[in-house]
Amino acid sequence: MSRKANAINMPPLGEFDRHAGQLSLQLAQALRKAIHKGELKAGDLLPSTRHLAATLNLSRGTVLETFAQLVAEGFLESKQGSGTRVVFAPQRLPARKVKPAGDILLGESALAFARVADRIKTLAPAPFAVSVPVGDTAPDDVWRKLGNRIRARGPGAPSGYGEPQGAKPLREAICEYVRKSRSVHCSPEQIIITSGTQQGLYLATQILLDSGDTAWVEDPGYPGITDIFETALRDRNMARVPVDGEGLDVEAGKIIAPQAKAAFVTPSHQYPLGMPLSMSRRAALLAWAKANHAWIVEDDYDSEMRYSGHPFPALQGLGPDNVIYLGTFSKLLFPSLRLGYAIVPQPLVNAFCGARILMDRHPPVADQYVLTAFMAEGHLDRHLRKMRSVYAEKRRVLMEAVNALIDPALATLQPCDQGMHMVLWCKEGLDDRVVVRKGGEAGISLRAVSHMYSKGKEKSGVLLGLGGYTGTEIYAAVRKLNQVIERALR
Repeated sequence: MSRKANAINMPPLGEFDRHAGQLSLQLAQALRKAIHKGELKAGDLLPSTRHLAATLNLSRGTVLETFAQLVAEGFLESKQGSGTRVVFAPQRLPARKVKPAGDILLGESALAFARVADRIKTLAPAPFAVSVPVGDTAPDDVWRKLGNRIRARGPGAPSGYGEPQGAKPLREAICEYVRKSRSVHCSPEQIIITSGTQQGLYLATQILLDSGDTAWVEDPGYPGITDIFETALRDRNMARVPVDGEGLDVEAGKIIAPQAKAAFVTPSHQYPLGMPLSMSRRAALLAWAKANHAWIVEDDYDSEMRYSGHPFPALQGLGPDNVIYLGTFSKLLFPSLRLGYAIVPQPLVNAFCGARILMDRHPPVADQYVLTAFMAEGHLDRHLRKMRSVYAEKRRVLMEAVNALIDPALATLQPCDQGMHMVLWCKEGLDDRVVVRKGGEAGISLRAVSHMYSKGKEKSGVLLGLGGYTGTEIYAAVRKLNQVIERALR
């Protein structure tokens, strides 16, 4: 059996100044430096003098002279038949204590982003985590089979860079889907595939607003948009426009910021409260945008999950020249999928593609083609029908459990006939952040509503997601939630 050579790979020793001469001294200094830095450690076997000389383009005599000098200094040890090894171990200084992060002064930007991480961190997969797909509706088997088929060969196989706008077959499938389901008017050339609604919002704020511009944002509103203005875009202005039973109050917006350049809205299922934007408010918002040459960014949140009647048509279908429409498949299929889309007026397409290139070049190619097949073969339509049925039942059970187990003097549910979550309003004076913290300790996942309001207008409440657990688990979690609220009051 042949013996395996155990000489180490030499670390880089730098360039030698051949004009200066004394190459053996230069090599000795380079080896001493490597030993002191720990790149060569005690016990390491060095290459033979012949091999090292050939590697460094030096004479063997030069290397022999160097080794002899370092053996004399105690850095190396040479034994007949065993080669030359490092024997010197540099003295280690006591480990320097790491300065606690709390002692480091963070800048305003770092602190702002850190607050975002605290507020919007991923919730544990337990009741009542929001936007967690129900296990018995997740299309695992179908998706896996399509993925195995498409990733192994064909368009989903690994390849070079993709298009920043996204795969055209997926854009064509989305175009047909939103035309039928949401009355959206567009062509595949107007669609940009994103990594979800959040990326679409970020792109829109970057593209539509210049420094000093103002945008309307709902109050309360989605933290994913309000936090963009409070962190990355502090040179743009956010005007918080109140929401009532009909959605965004357009007339209030005209008073608060009449010259706003854009409005960010969730008209199908207002986040977090849940009501749709009324038809009269839709007409007023579109008229304002047209008169002021402003943009509307329509986050079509939870539009598919309506449990009575038909969903309102998308704003985009009523005003395609002024509306940027954002949709996502992540909440419908798997949050980890990270595939969504932006439908933009034709003059904005190149701008969105350019901004997309600077963020992450292009979306993952393989999943785009799996999703295309999932839609083309009718799986998405069947999946949505099943989801509506299952979530409607979860909603019924949740309302029943809250009515049975929670004292209405402590907390009440916000009426809502669509969406994947409901709002539980807490008794006045009860801090929803305390409820969230104590809920986590009790094994239930909640998200506070108060920080979704502008300062001074906070209301205490928590979001209750409908997905991911059975009716029995819902009752058990609501019982725990009642105990949590009572402890929070104490």
